[in-house]
Parts: sequence; structure tokens; C-alpha cells
Amino acid sequence: MIPASKLIPQGQGLAPALLKRASTVELDWDVRQKSRFDATDSLGRSLGIFLPRGTVVRGGDVLVAEDGSLIKVTAAAQSVLKITHCSNHGSPFDLIRAAYHLGNRHVPIELKPDHLKIEPDHVLADMLRAMHLIVNAVDEAFEPENGAYATGGHHGGHHHGHDDAPQPHVHGPHCEHSH
Repeated sequence: MIPASKLIPQGQGLAPALLKRASTVELDWDVRQKSRFDATDSLGRSLGIFLPRGTVVRGGDVLVAEDGSLIKVTAAAQSVLKITHCSNHGSPFDLIRAAYHLGNRHVPIELKPDHLKIEPDHVLADMLRAMHLIVNAVDEAFEPENGAYATGGHHGGHHHGHDDAPQPHVHGPHCEHSH
């Protein structure tokens, strides 16, 4: 078994040629939220993953094995419920309401502009359908939000400086473009 104890978020800073040569490992959400697990990569190598407690592995992340080899993580397709709004009985705003209610129940949820995804749960599916949302069981990758209070891992914190943020566009008497 080859140990891997380092994670590079989204392969940041690695040359594309290195990522192209890296082996891959396909993992579902249940495994990717664990800090210690075994896996087999695309080369058939047995891997032992030992990451700091609280680390969440995302599709596109790169693991570094003890032998220096790179392993690119792919989010595996898994059973999820895909939730969309009903154009006949509602609006896209209904997805915001659904996200609010799911968040109150601390349900892991993937947020997209046109849909939500959650792990299969017939009680929640019934609740969402009662809200006039369309709920379909599908097999797709699942990348839920970490949450506002997530700690550890690489997607949990707020690490960029606001001083570098672009300044807002202000309209005034000398604004010379049209909208």
C-alpha cells in the first residue's frame, strides 16, 4: 500500500503536463469527506490516504503519494436527488426556499443556479414535492457546500484579502457609457 498524506486543492500550481500524467482515483462523497481511507488508483495501486482531520477532498484535487506520484481525484457519480423548479407552478426562487429549508435540517446540499442536489431521502423528497419542486433520482457527481462554519480542509476558510477586490462601478456625471 502506498501512503498519501498531502492534498493539493484543485492541483493548484501544478503544471498541466504533470496533471495529465497523474493517475486518477474516482471517489464518491461518502469517502471524500473522510480523512483516512483506502482506495485503488487507475494504475491498480493500493493507496492509503491519511489527511489531516476535517479535510474534505473535492473532485479535481490532487493527492501526493509518499513516493512522489500524483493522483488526481474525480468525484464519482452516485445516487442523488436533483431538484429543479416547476415552471408551471413556481419560479426559480423556489430553489432558494428549498435550500433554506434543507439548510435548517443540516442536509449536505450542492447549489447550482438552476438546480440543487442532495443525497437520497424519501422524506425530504416528499417535502420538496409538496413545495411544487421537481425531484428526480439521478446518478451524478455530488459536491455539496462545506457550510459557513466549516473548519479544516482547504475549502472551509475565507482566505483572500478584500483589499485586492475590484472597486465598485459608480455612476456619476462623468460616466460616459450606456447600459
